[in-house]
Amino acid sequence: MFRSHILVCGGTGCTSGNSMKVYDALVARIKKEGLENEVHVTKTGCFGLCALGPIMIVYPEGSFYSQVKVEDVDEIIDEHIIKGRIVTRLLYKETVGDDGKIKALNDTAFYKKQKRVALRNCGVINPEKIEEYIAYDGYEALGKVLTEMTPQDVIDEILKSGLRGRGGAGFPTGRKWQFAKNSVGDKKYVCCNADEGDPGAFMDRSILEGDPHSVIEAMAIAAYAIGSDQGYVYIRAEYPIAVQRLSIAIKQAREYGLLGKNIFGSGFNFDLDIRLGAGAFVCGEETALMTSIEGNRGEPRPRPPFPAVKGLFGKPTILNNVETYANVPQIILKGADWFASMGTEKSRGTKVFALGGKIHNTGLVEIPMGTTMREIIYDIGGGCPNGKKFKAAQTGGPSGGCIPAHLIDTPIDYDNLLKIGSMMGSGGLIVMDEDNCMVDIAKFFLEFTVDESCGKCTPCRIGTKRLYEMLCKVTDGTATMEDLDKMEELCYYIKENALCGLGQTAPNPVLSTLHYFRDEYEAHVRDKKCPAGVCKKLLKYHIDAEKCKGCTLCARNCPVGAISGTVKQPHVIDANKCIKCGVCMEKCRFGAVLRG
Repeated sequence: MFRSHILVCGGTGCTSGNSMKVYDALVARIKKEGLENEVHVTKTGCFGLCALGPIMIVYPEGSFYSQVKVEDVDEIIDEHIIKGRIVTRLLYKETVGDDGKIKALNDTAFYKKQKRVALRNCGVINPEKIEEYIAYDGYEALGKVLTEMTPQDVIDEILKSGLRGRGGAGFPTGRKWQFAKNSVGDKKYVCCNADEGDPGAFMDRSILEGDPHSVIEAMAIAAYAIGSDQGYVYIRAEYPIAVQRLSIAIKQAREYGLLGKNIFGSGFNFDLDIRLGAGAFVCGEETALMTSIEGNRGEPRPRPPFPAVKGLFGKPTILNNVETYANVPQIILKGADWFASMGTEKSRGTKVFALGGKIHNTGLVEIPMGTTMREIIYDIGGGCPNGKKFKAAQTGGPSGGCIPAHLIDTPIDYDNLLKIGSMMGSGGLIVMDEDNCMVDIAKFFLEFTVDESCGKCTPCRIGTKRLYEMLCKVTDGTATMEDLDKMEELCYYIKENALCGLGQTAPNPVLSTLHYFRDEYEAHVRDKKCPAGVCKKLLKYHIDAEKCKGCTLCARNCPVGAISGTVKQPHVIDANKCIKCGVCMEKCRFGAVLRG
């Protein structure tokens, strides 16, 4: 028995902040002190509060240390581990009560409203040790399925739970599995979409980094349900930690007899392989993903036939994403009614979101469906930094839409998001404040889609390019009001005629911003102004003569010599020379440089 357990986040976010160097320093110092049999140091997955990394938790006290550096290790060992005195300066401030006592993580604002199902083991276990997963009921669901349930029993339980796909449109998982089970084929496949290409999304990556066995177990359960003996995890090569830990987990599962022949002595055979993606966003679309696994260029296929009938290598196939699979073992163990008790009538369970953008608590959150946007942004996320006003939130990545501030009390579920012009997507949630230009935001996401289009169909290949060019005219100040109408018309044409989900949803950011922030578009077109002061070609810098003290700081720092004036006299900006870099405004100490 160890008297202390030190958990160090080994997820990508904390690793990029040198958490593994902190881990190595801890191990070395503990060995030096001869405490190897008293203090156990473990690498875990993501704790969720990515903004505070590197993160470390010391038990049994539950001390949540944030932004830990290598040079802090000696103090933690000397004070906390050896002398029993918690290093308060390194504690996450939310975990310290007014009375100075340490609060449980679940009592902090960030965690209080969360309900961890898909993320249940992230930050809790060592993802590279199958024994720790098993200690937390790992593979018990697979054992139950193979010894107590028929394939149809499994599908009925998933159907009853109301689990819907967490990767995009939210198709009922049980129905997909039923279609594949009913399809006739000498071979069937189970696939996992771990491609996750949305900007700002890192939910699936974090689950694979922190709890890879949950996905392996779920895929084996799915394989039993539809009659498959082979699975593939399609994961992008840019996720090296996730790939490494998944590879280790598959190897361990084989060694324990949890993958391979005659699992649990049931006569059921199932094995799993990894296929690396090269980072093409279109390969997040199910048919393009399967085409890529087959060794061909990742391009979508027309549907029908759907993959459940004719998928990978022309055989019946099911494809779910990482988060969807991560829920399955818990549904089998705790029952469909337990899962269905969370969320809303048509959107059961929880959803993981990657919070990013203009928000205090950047990171991963898992909340029951039906939680409002206000609760996510203010109660969990801590609101926008620097007292800025919340303006909008983008959900669903390039396929989603922008939700304006006046809809902040909308309960988040599949149907509500569709009603207001957005979508759940995989779960990226980008927060924007008053300093964001919504036309520029739409342009950013559309540019991404243009770059990622596979080029197979004309509406997506050419339509999105023309739409992007129209947006450029708006931000350049050369568009007309007629162009706005043409943009909207083109959006609907692309949605109705593109071959796959990427093209069909590409216009969503444009349509939602046109709908909710049309006044900003019109300001760009009619007034030749960007209200948020973002679009460079519409900016004008000038100096308020009454505020200018003639310190010459702006003139000395202007890279193109566009500012003139003498010492202690008001300065002037030559608009013809100005490149609108903003250095003058940044350097002025008196607020004399204005932008408009």
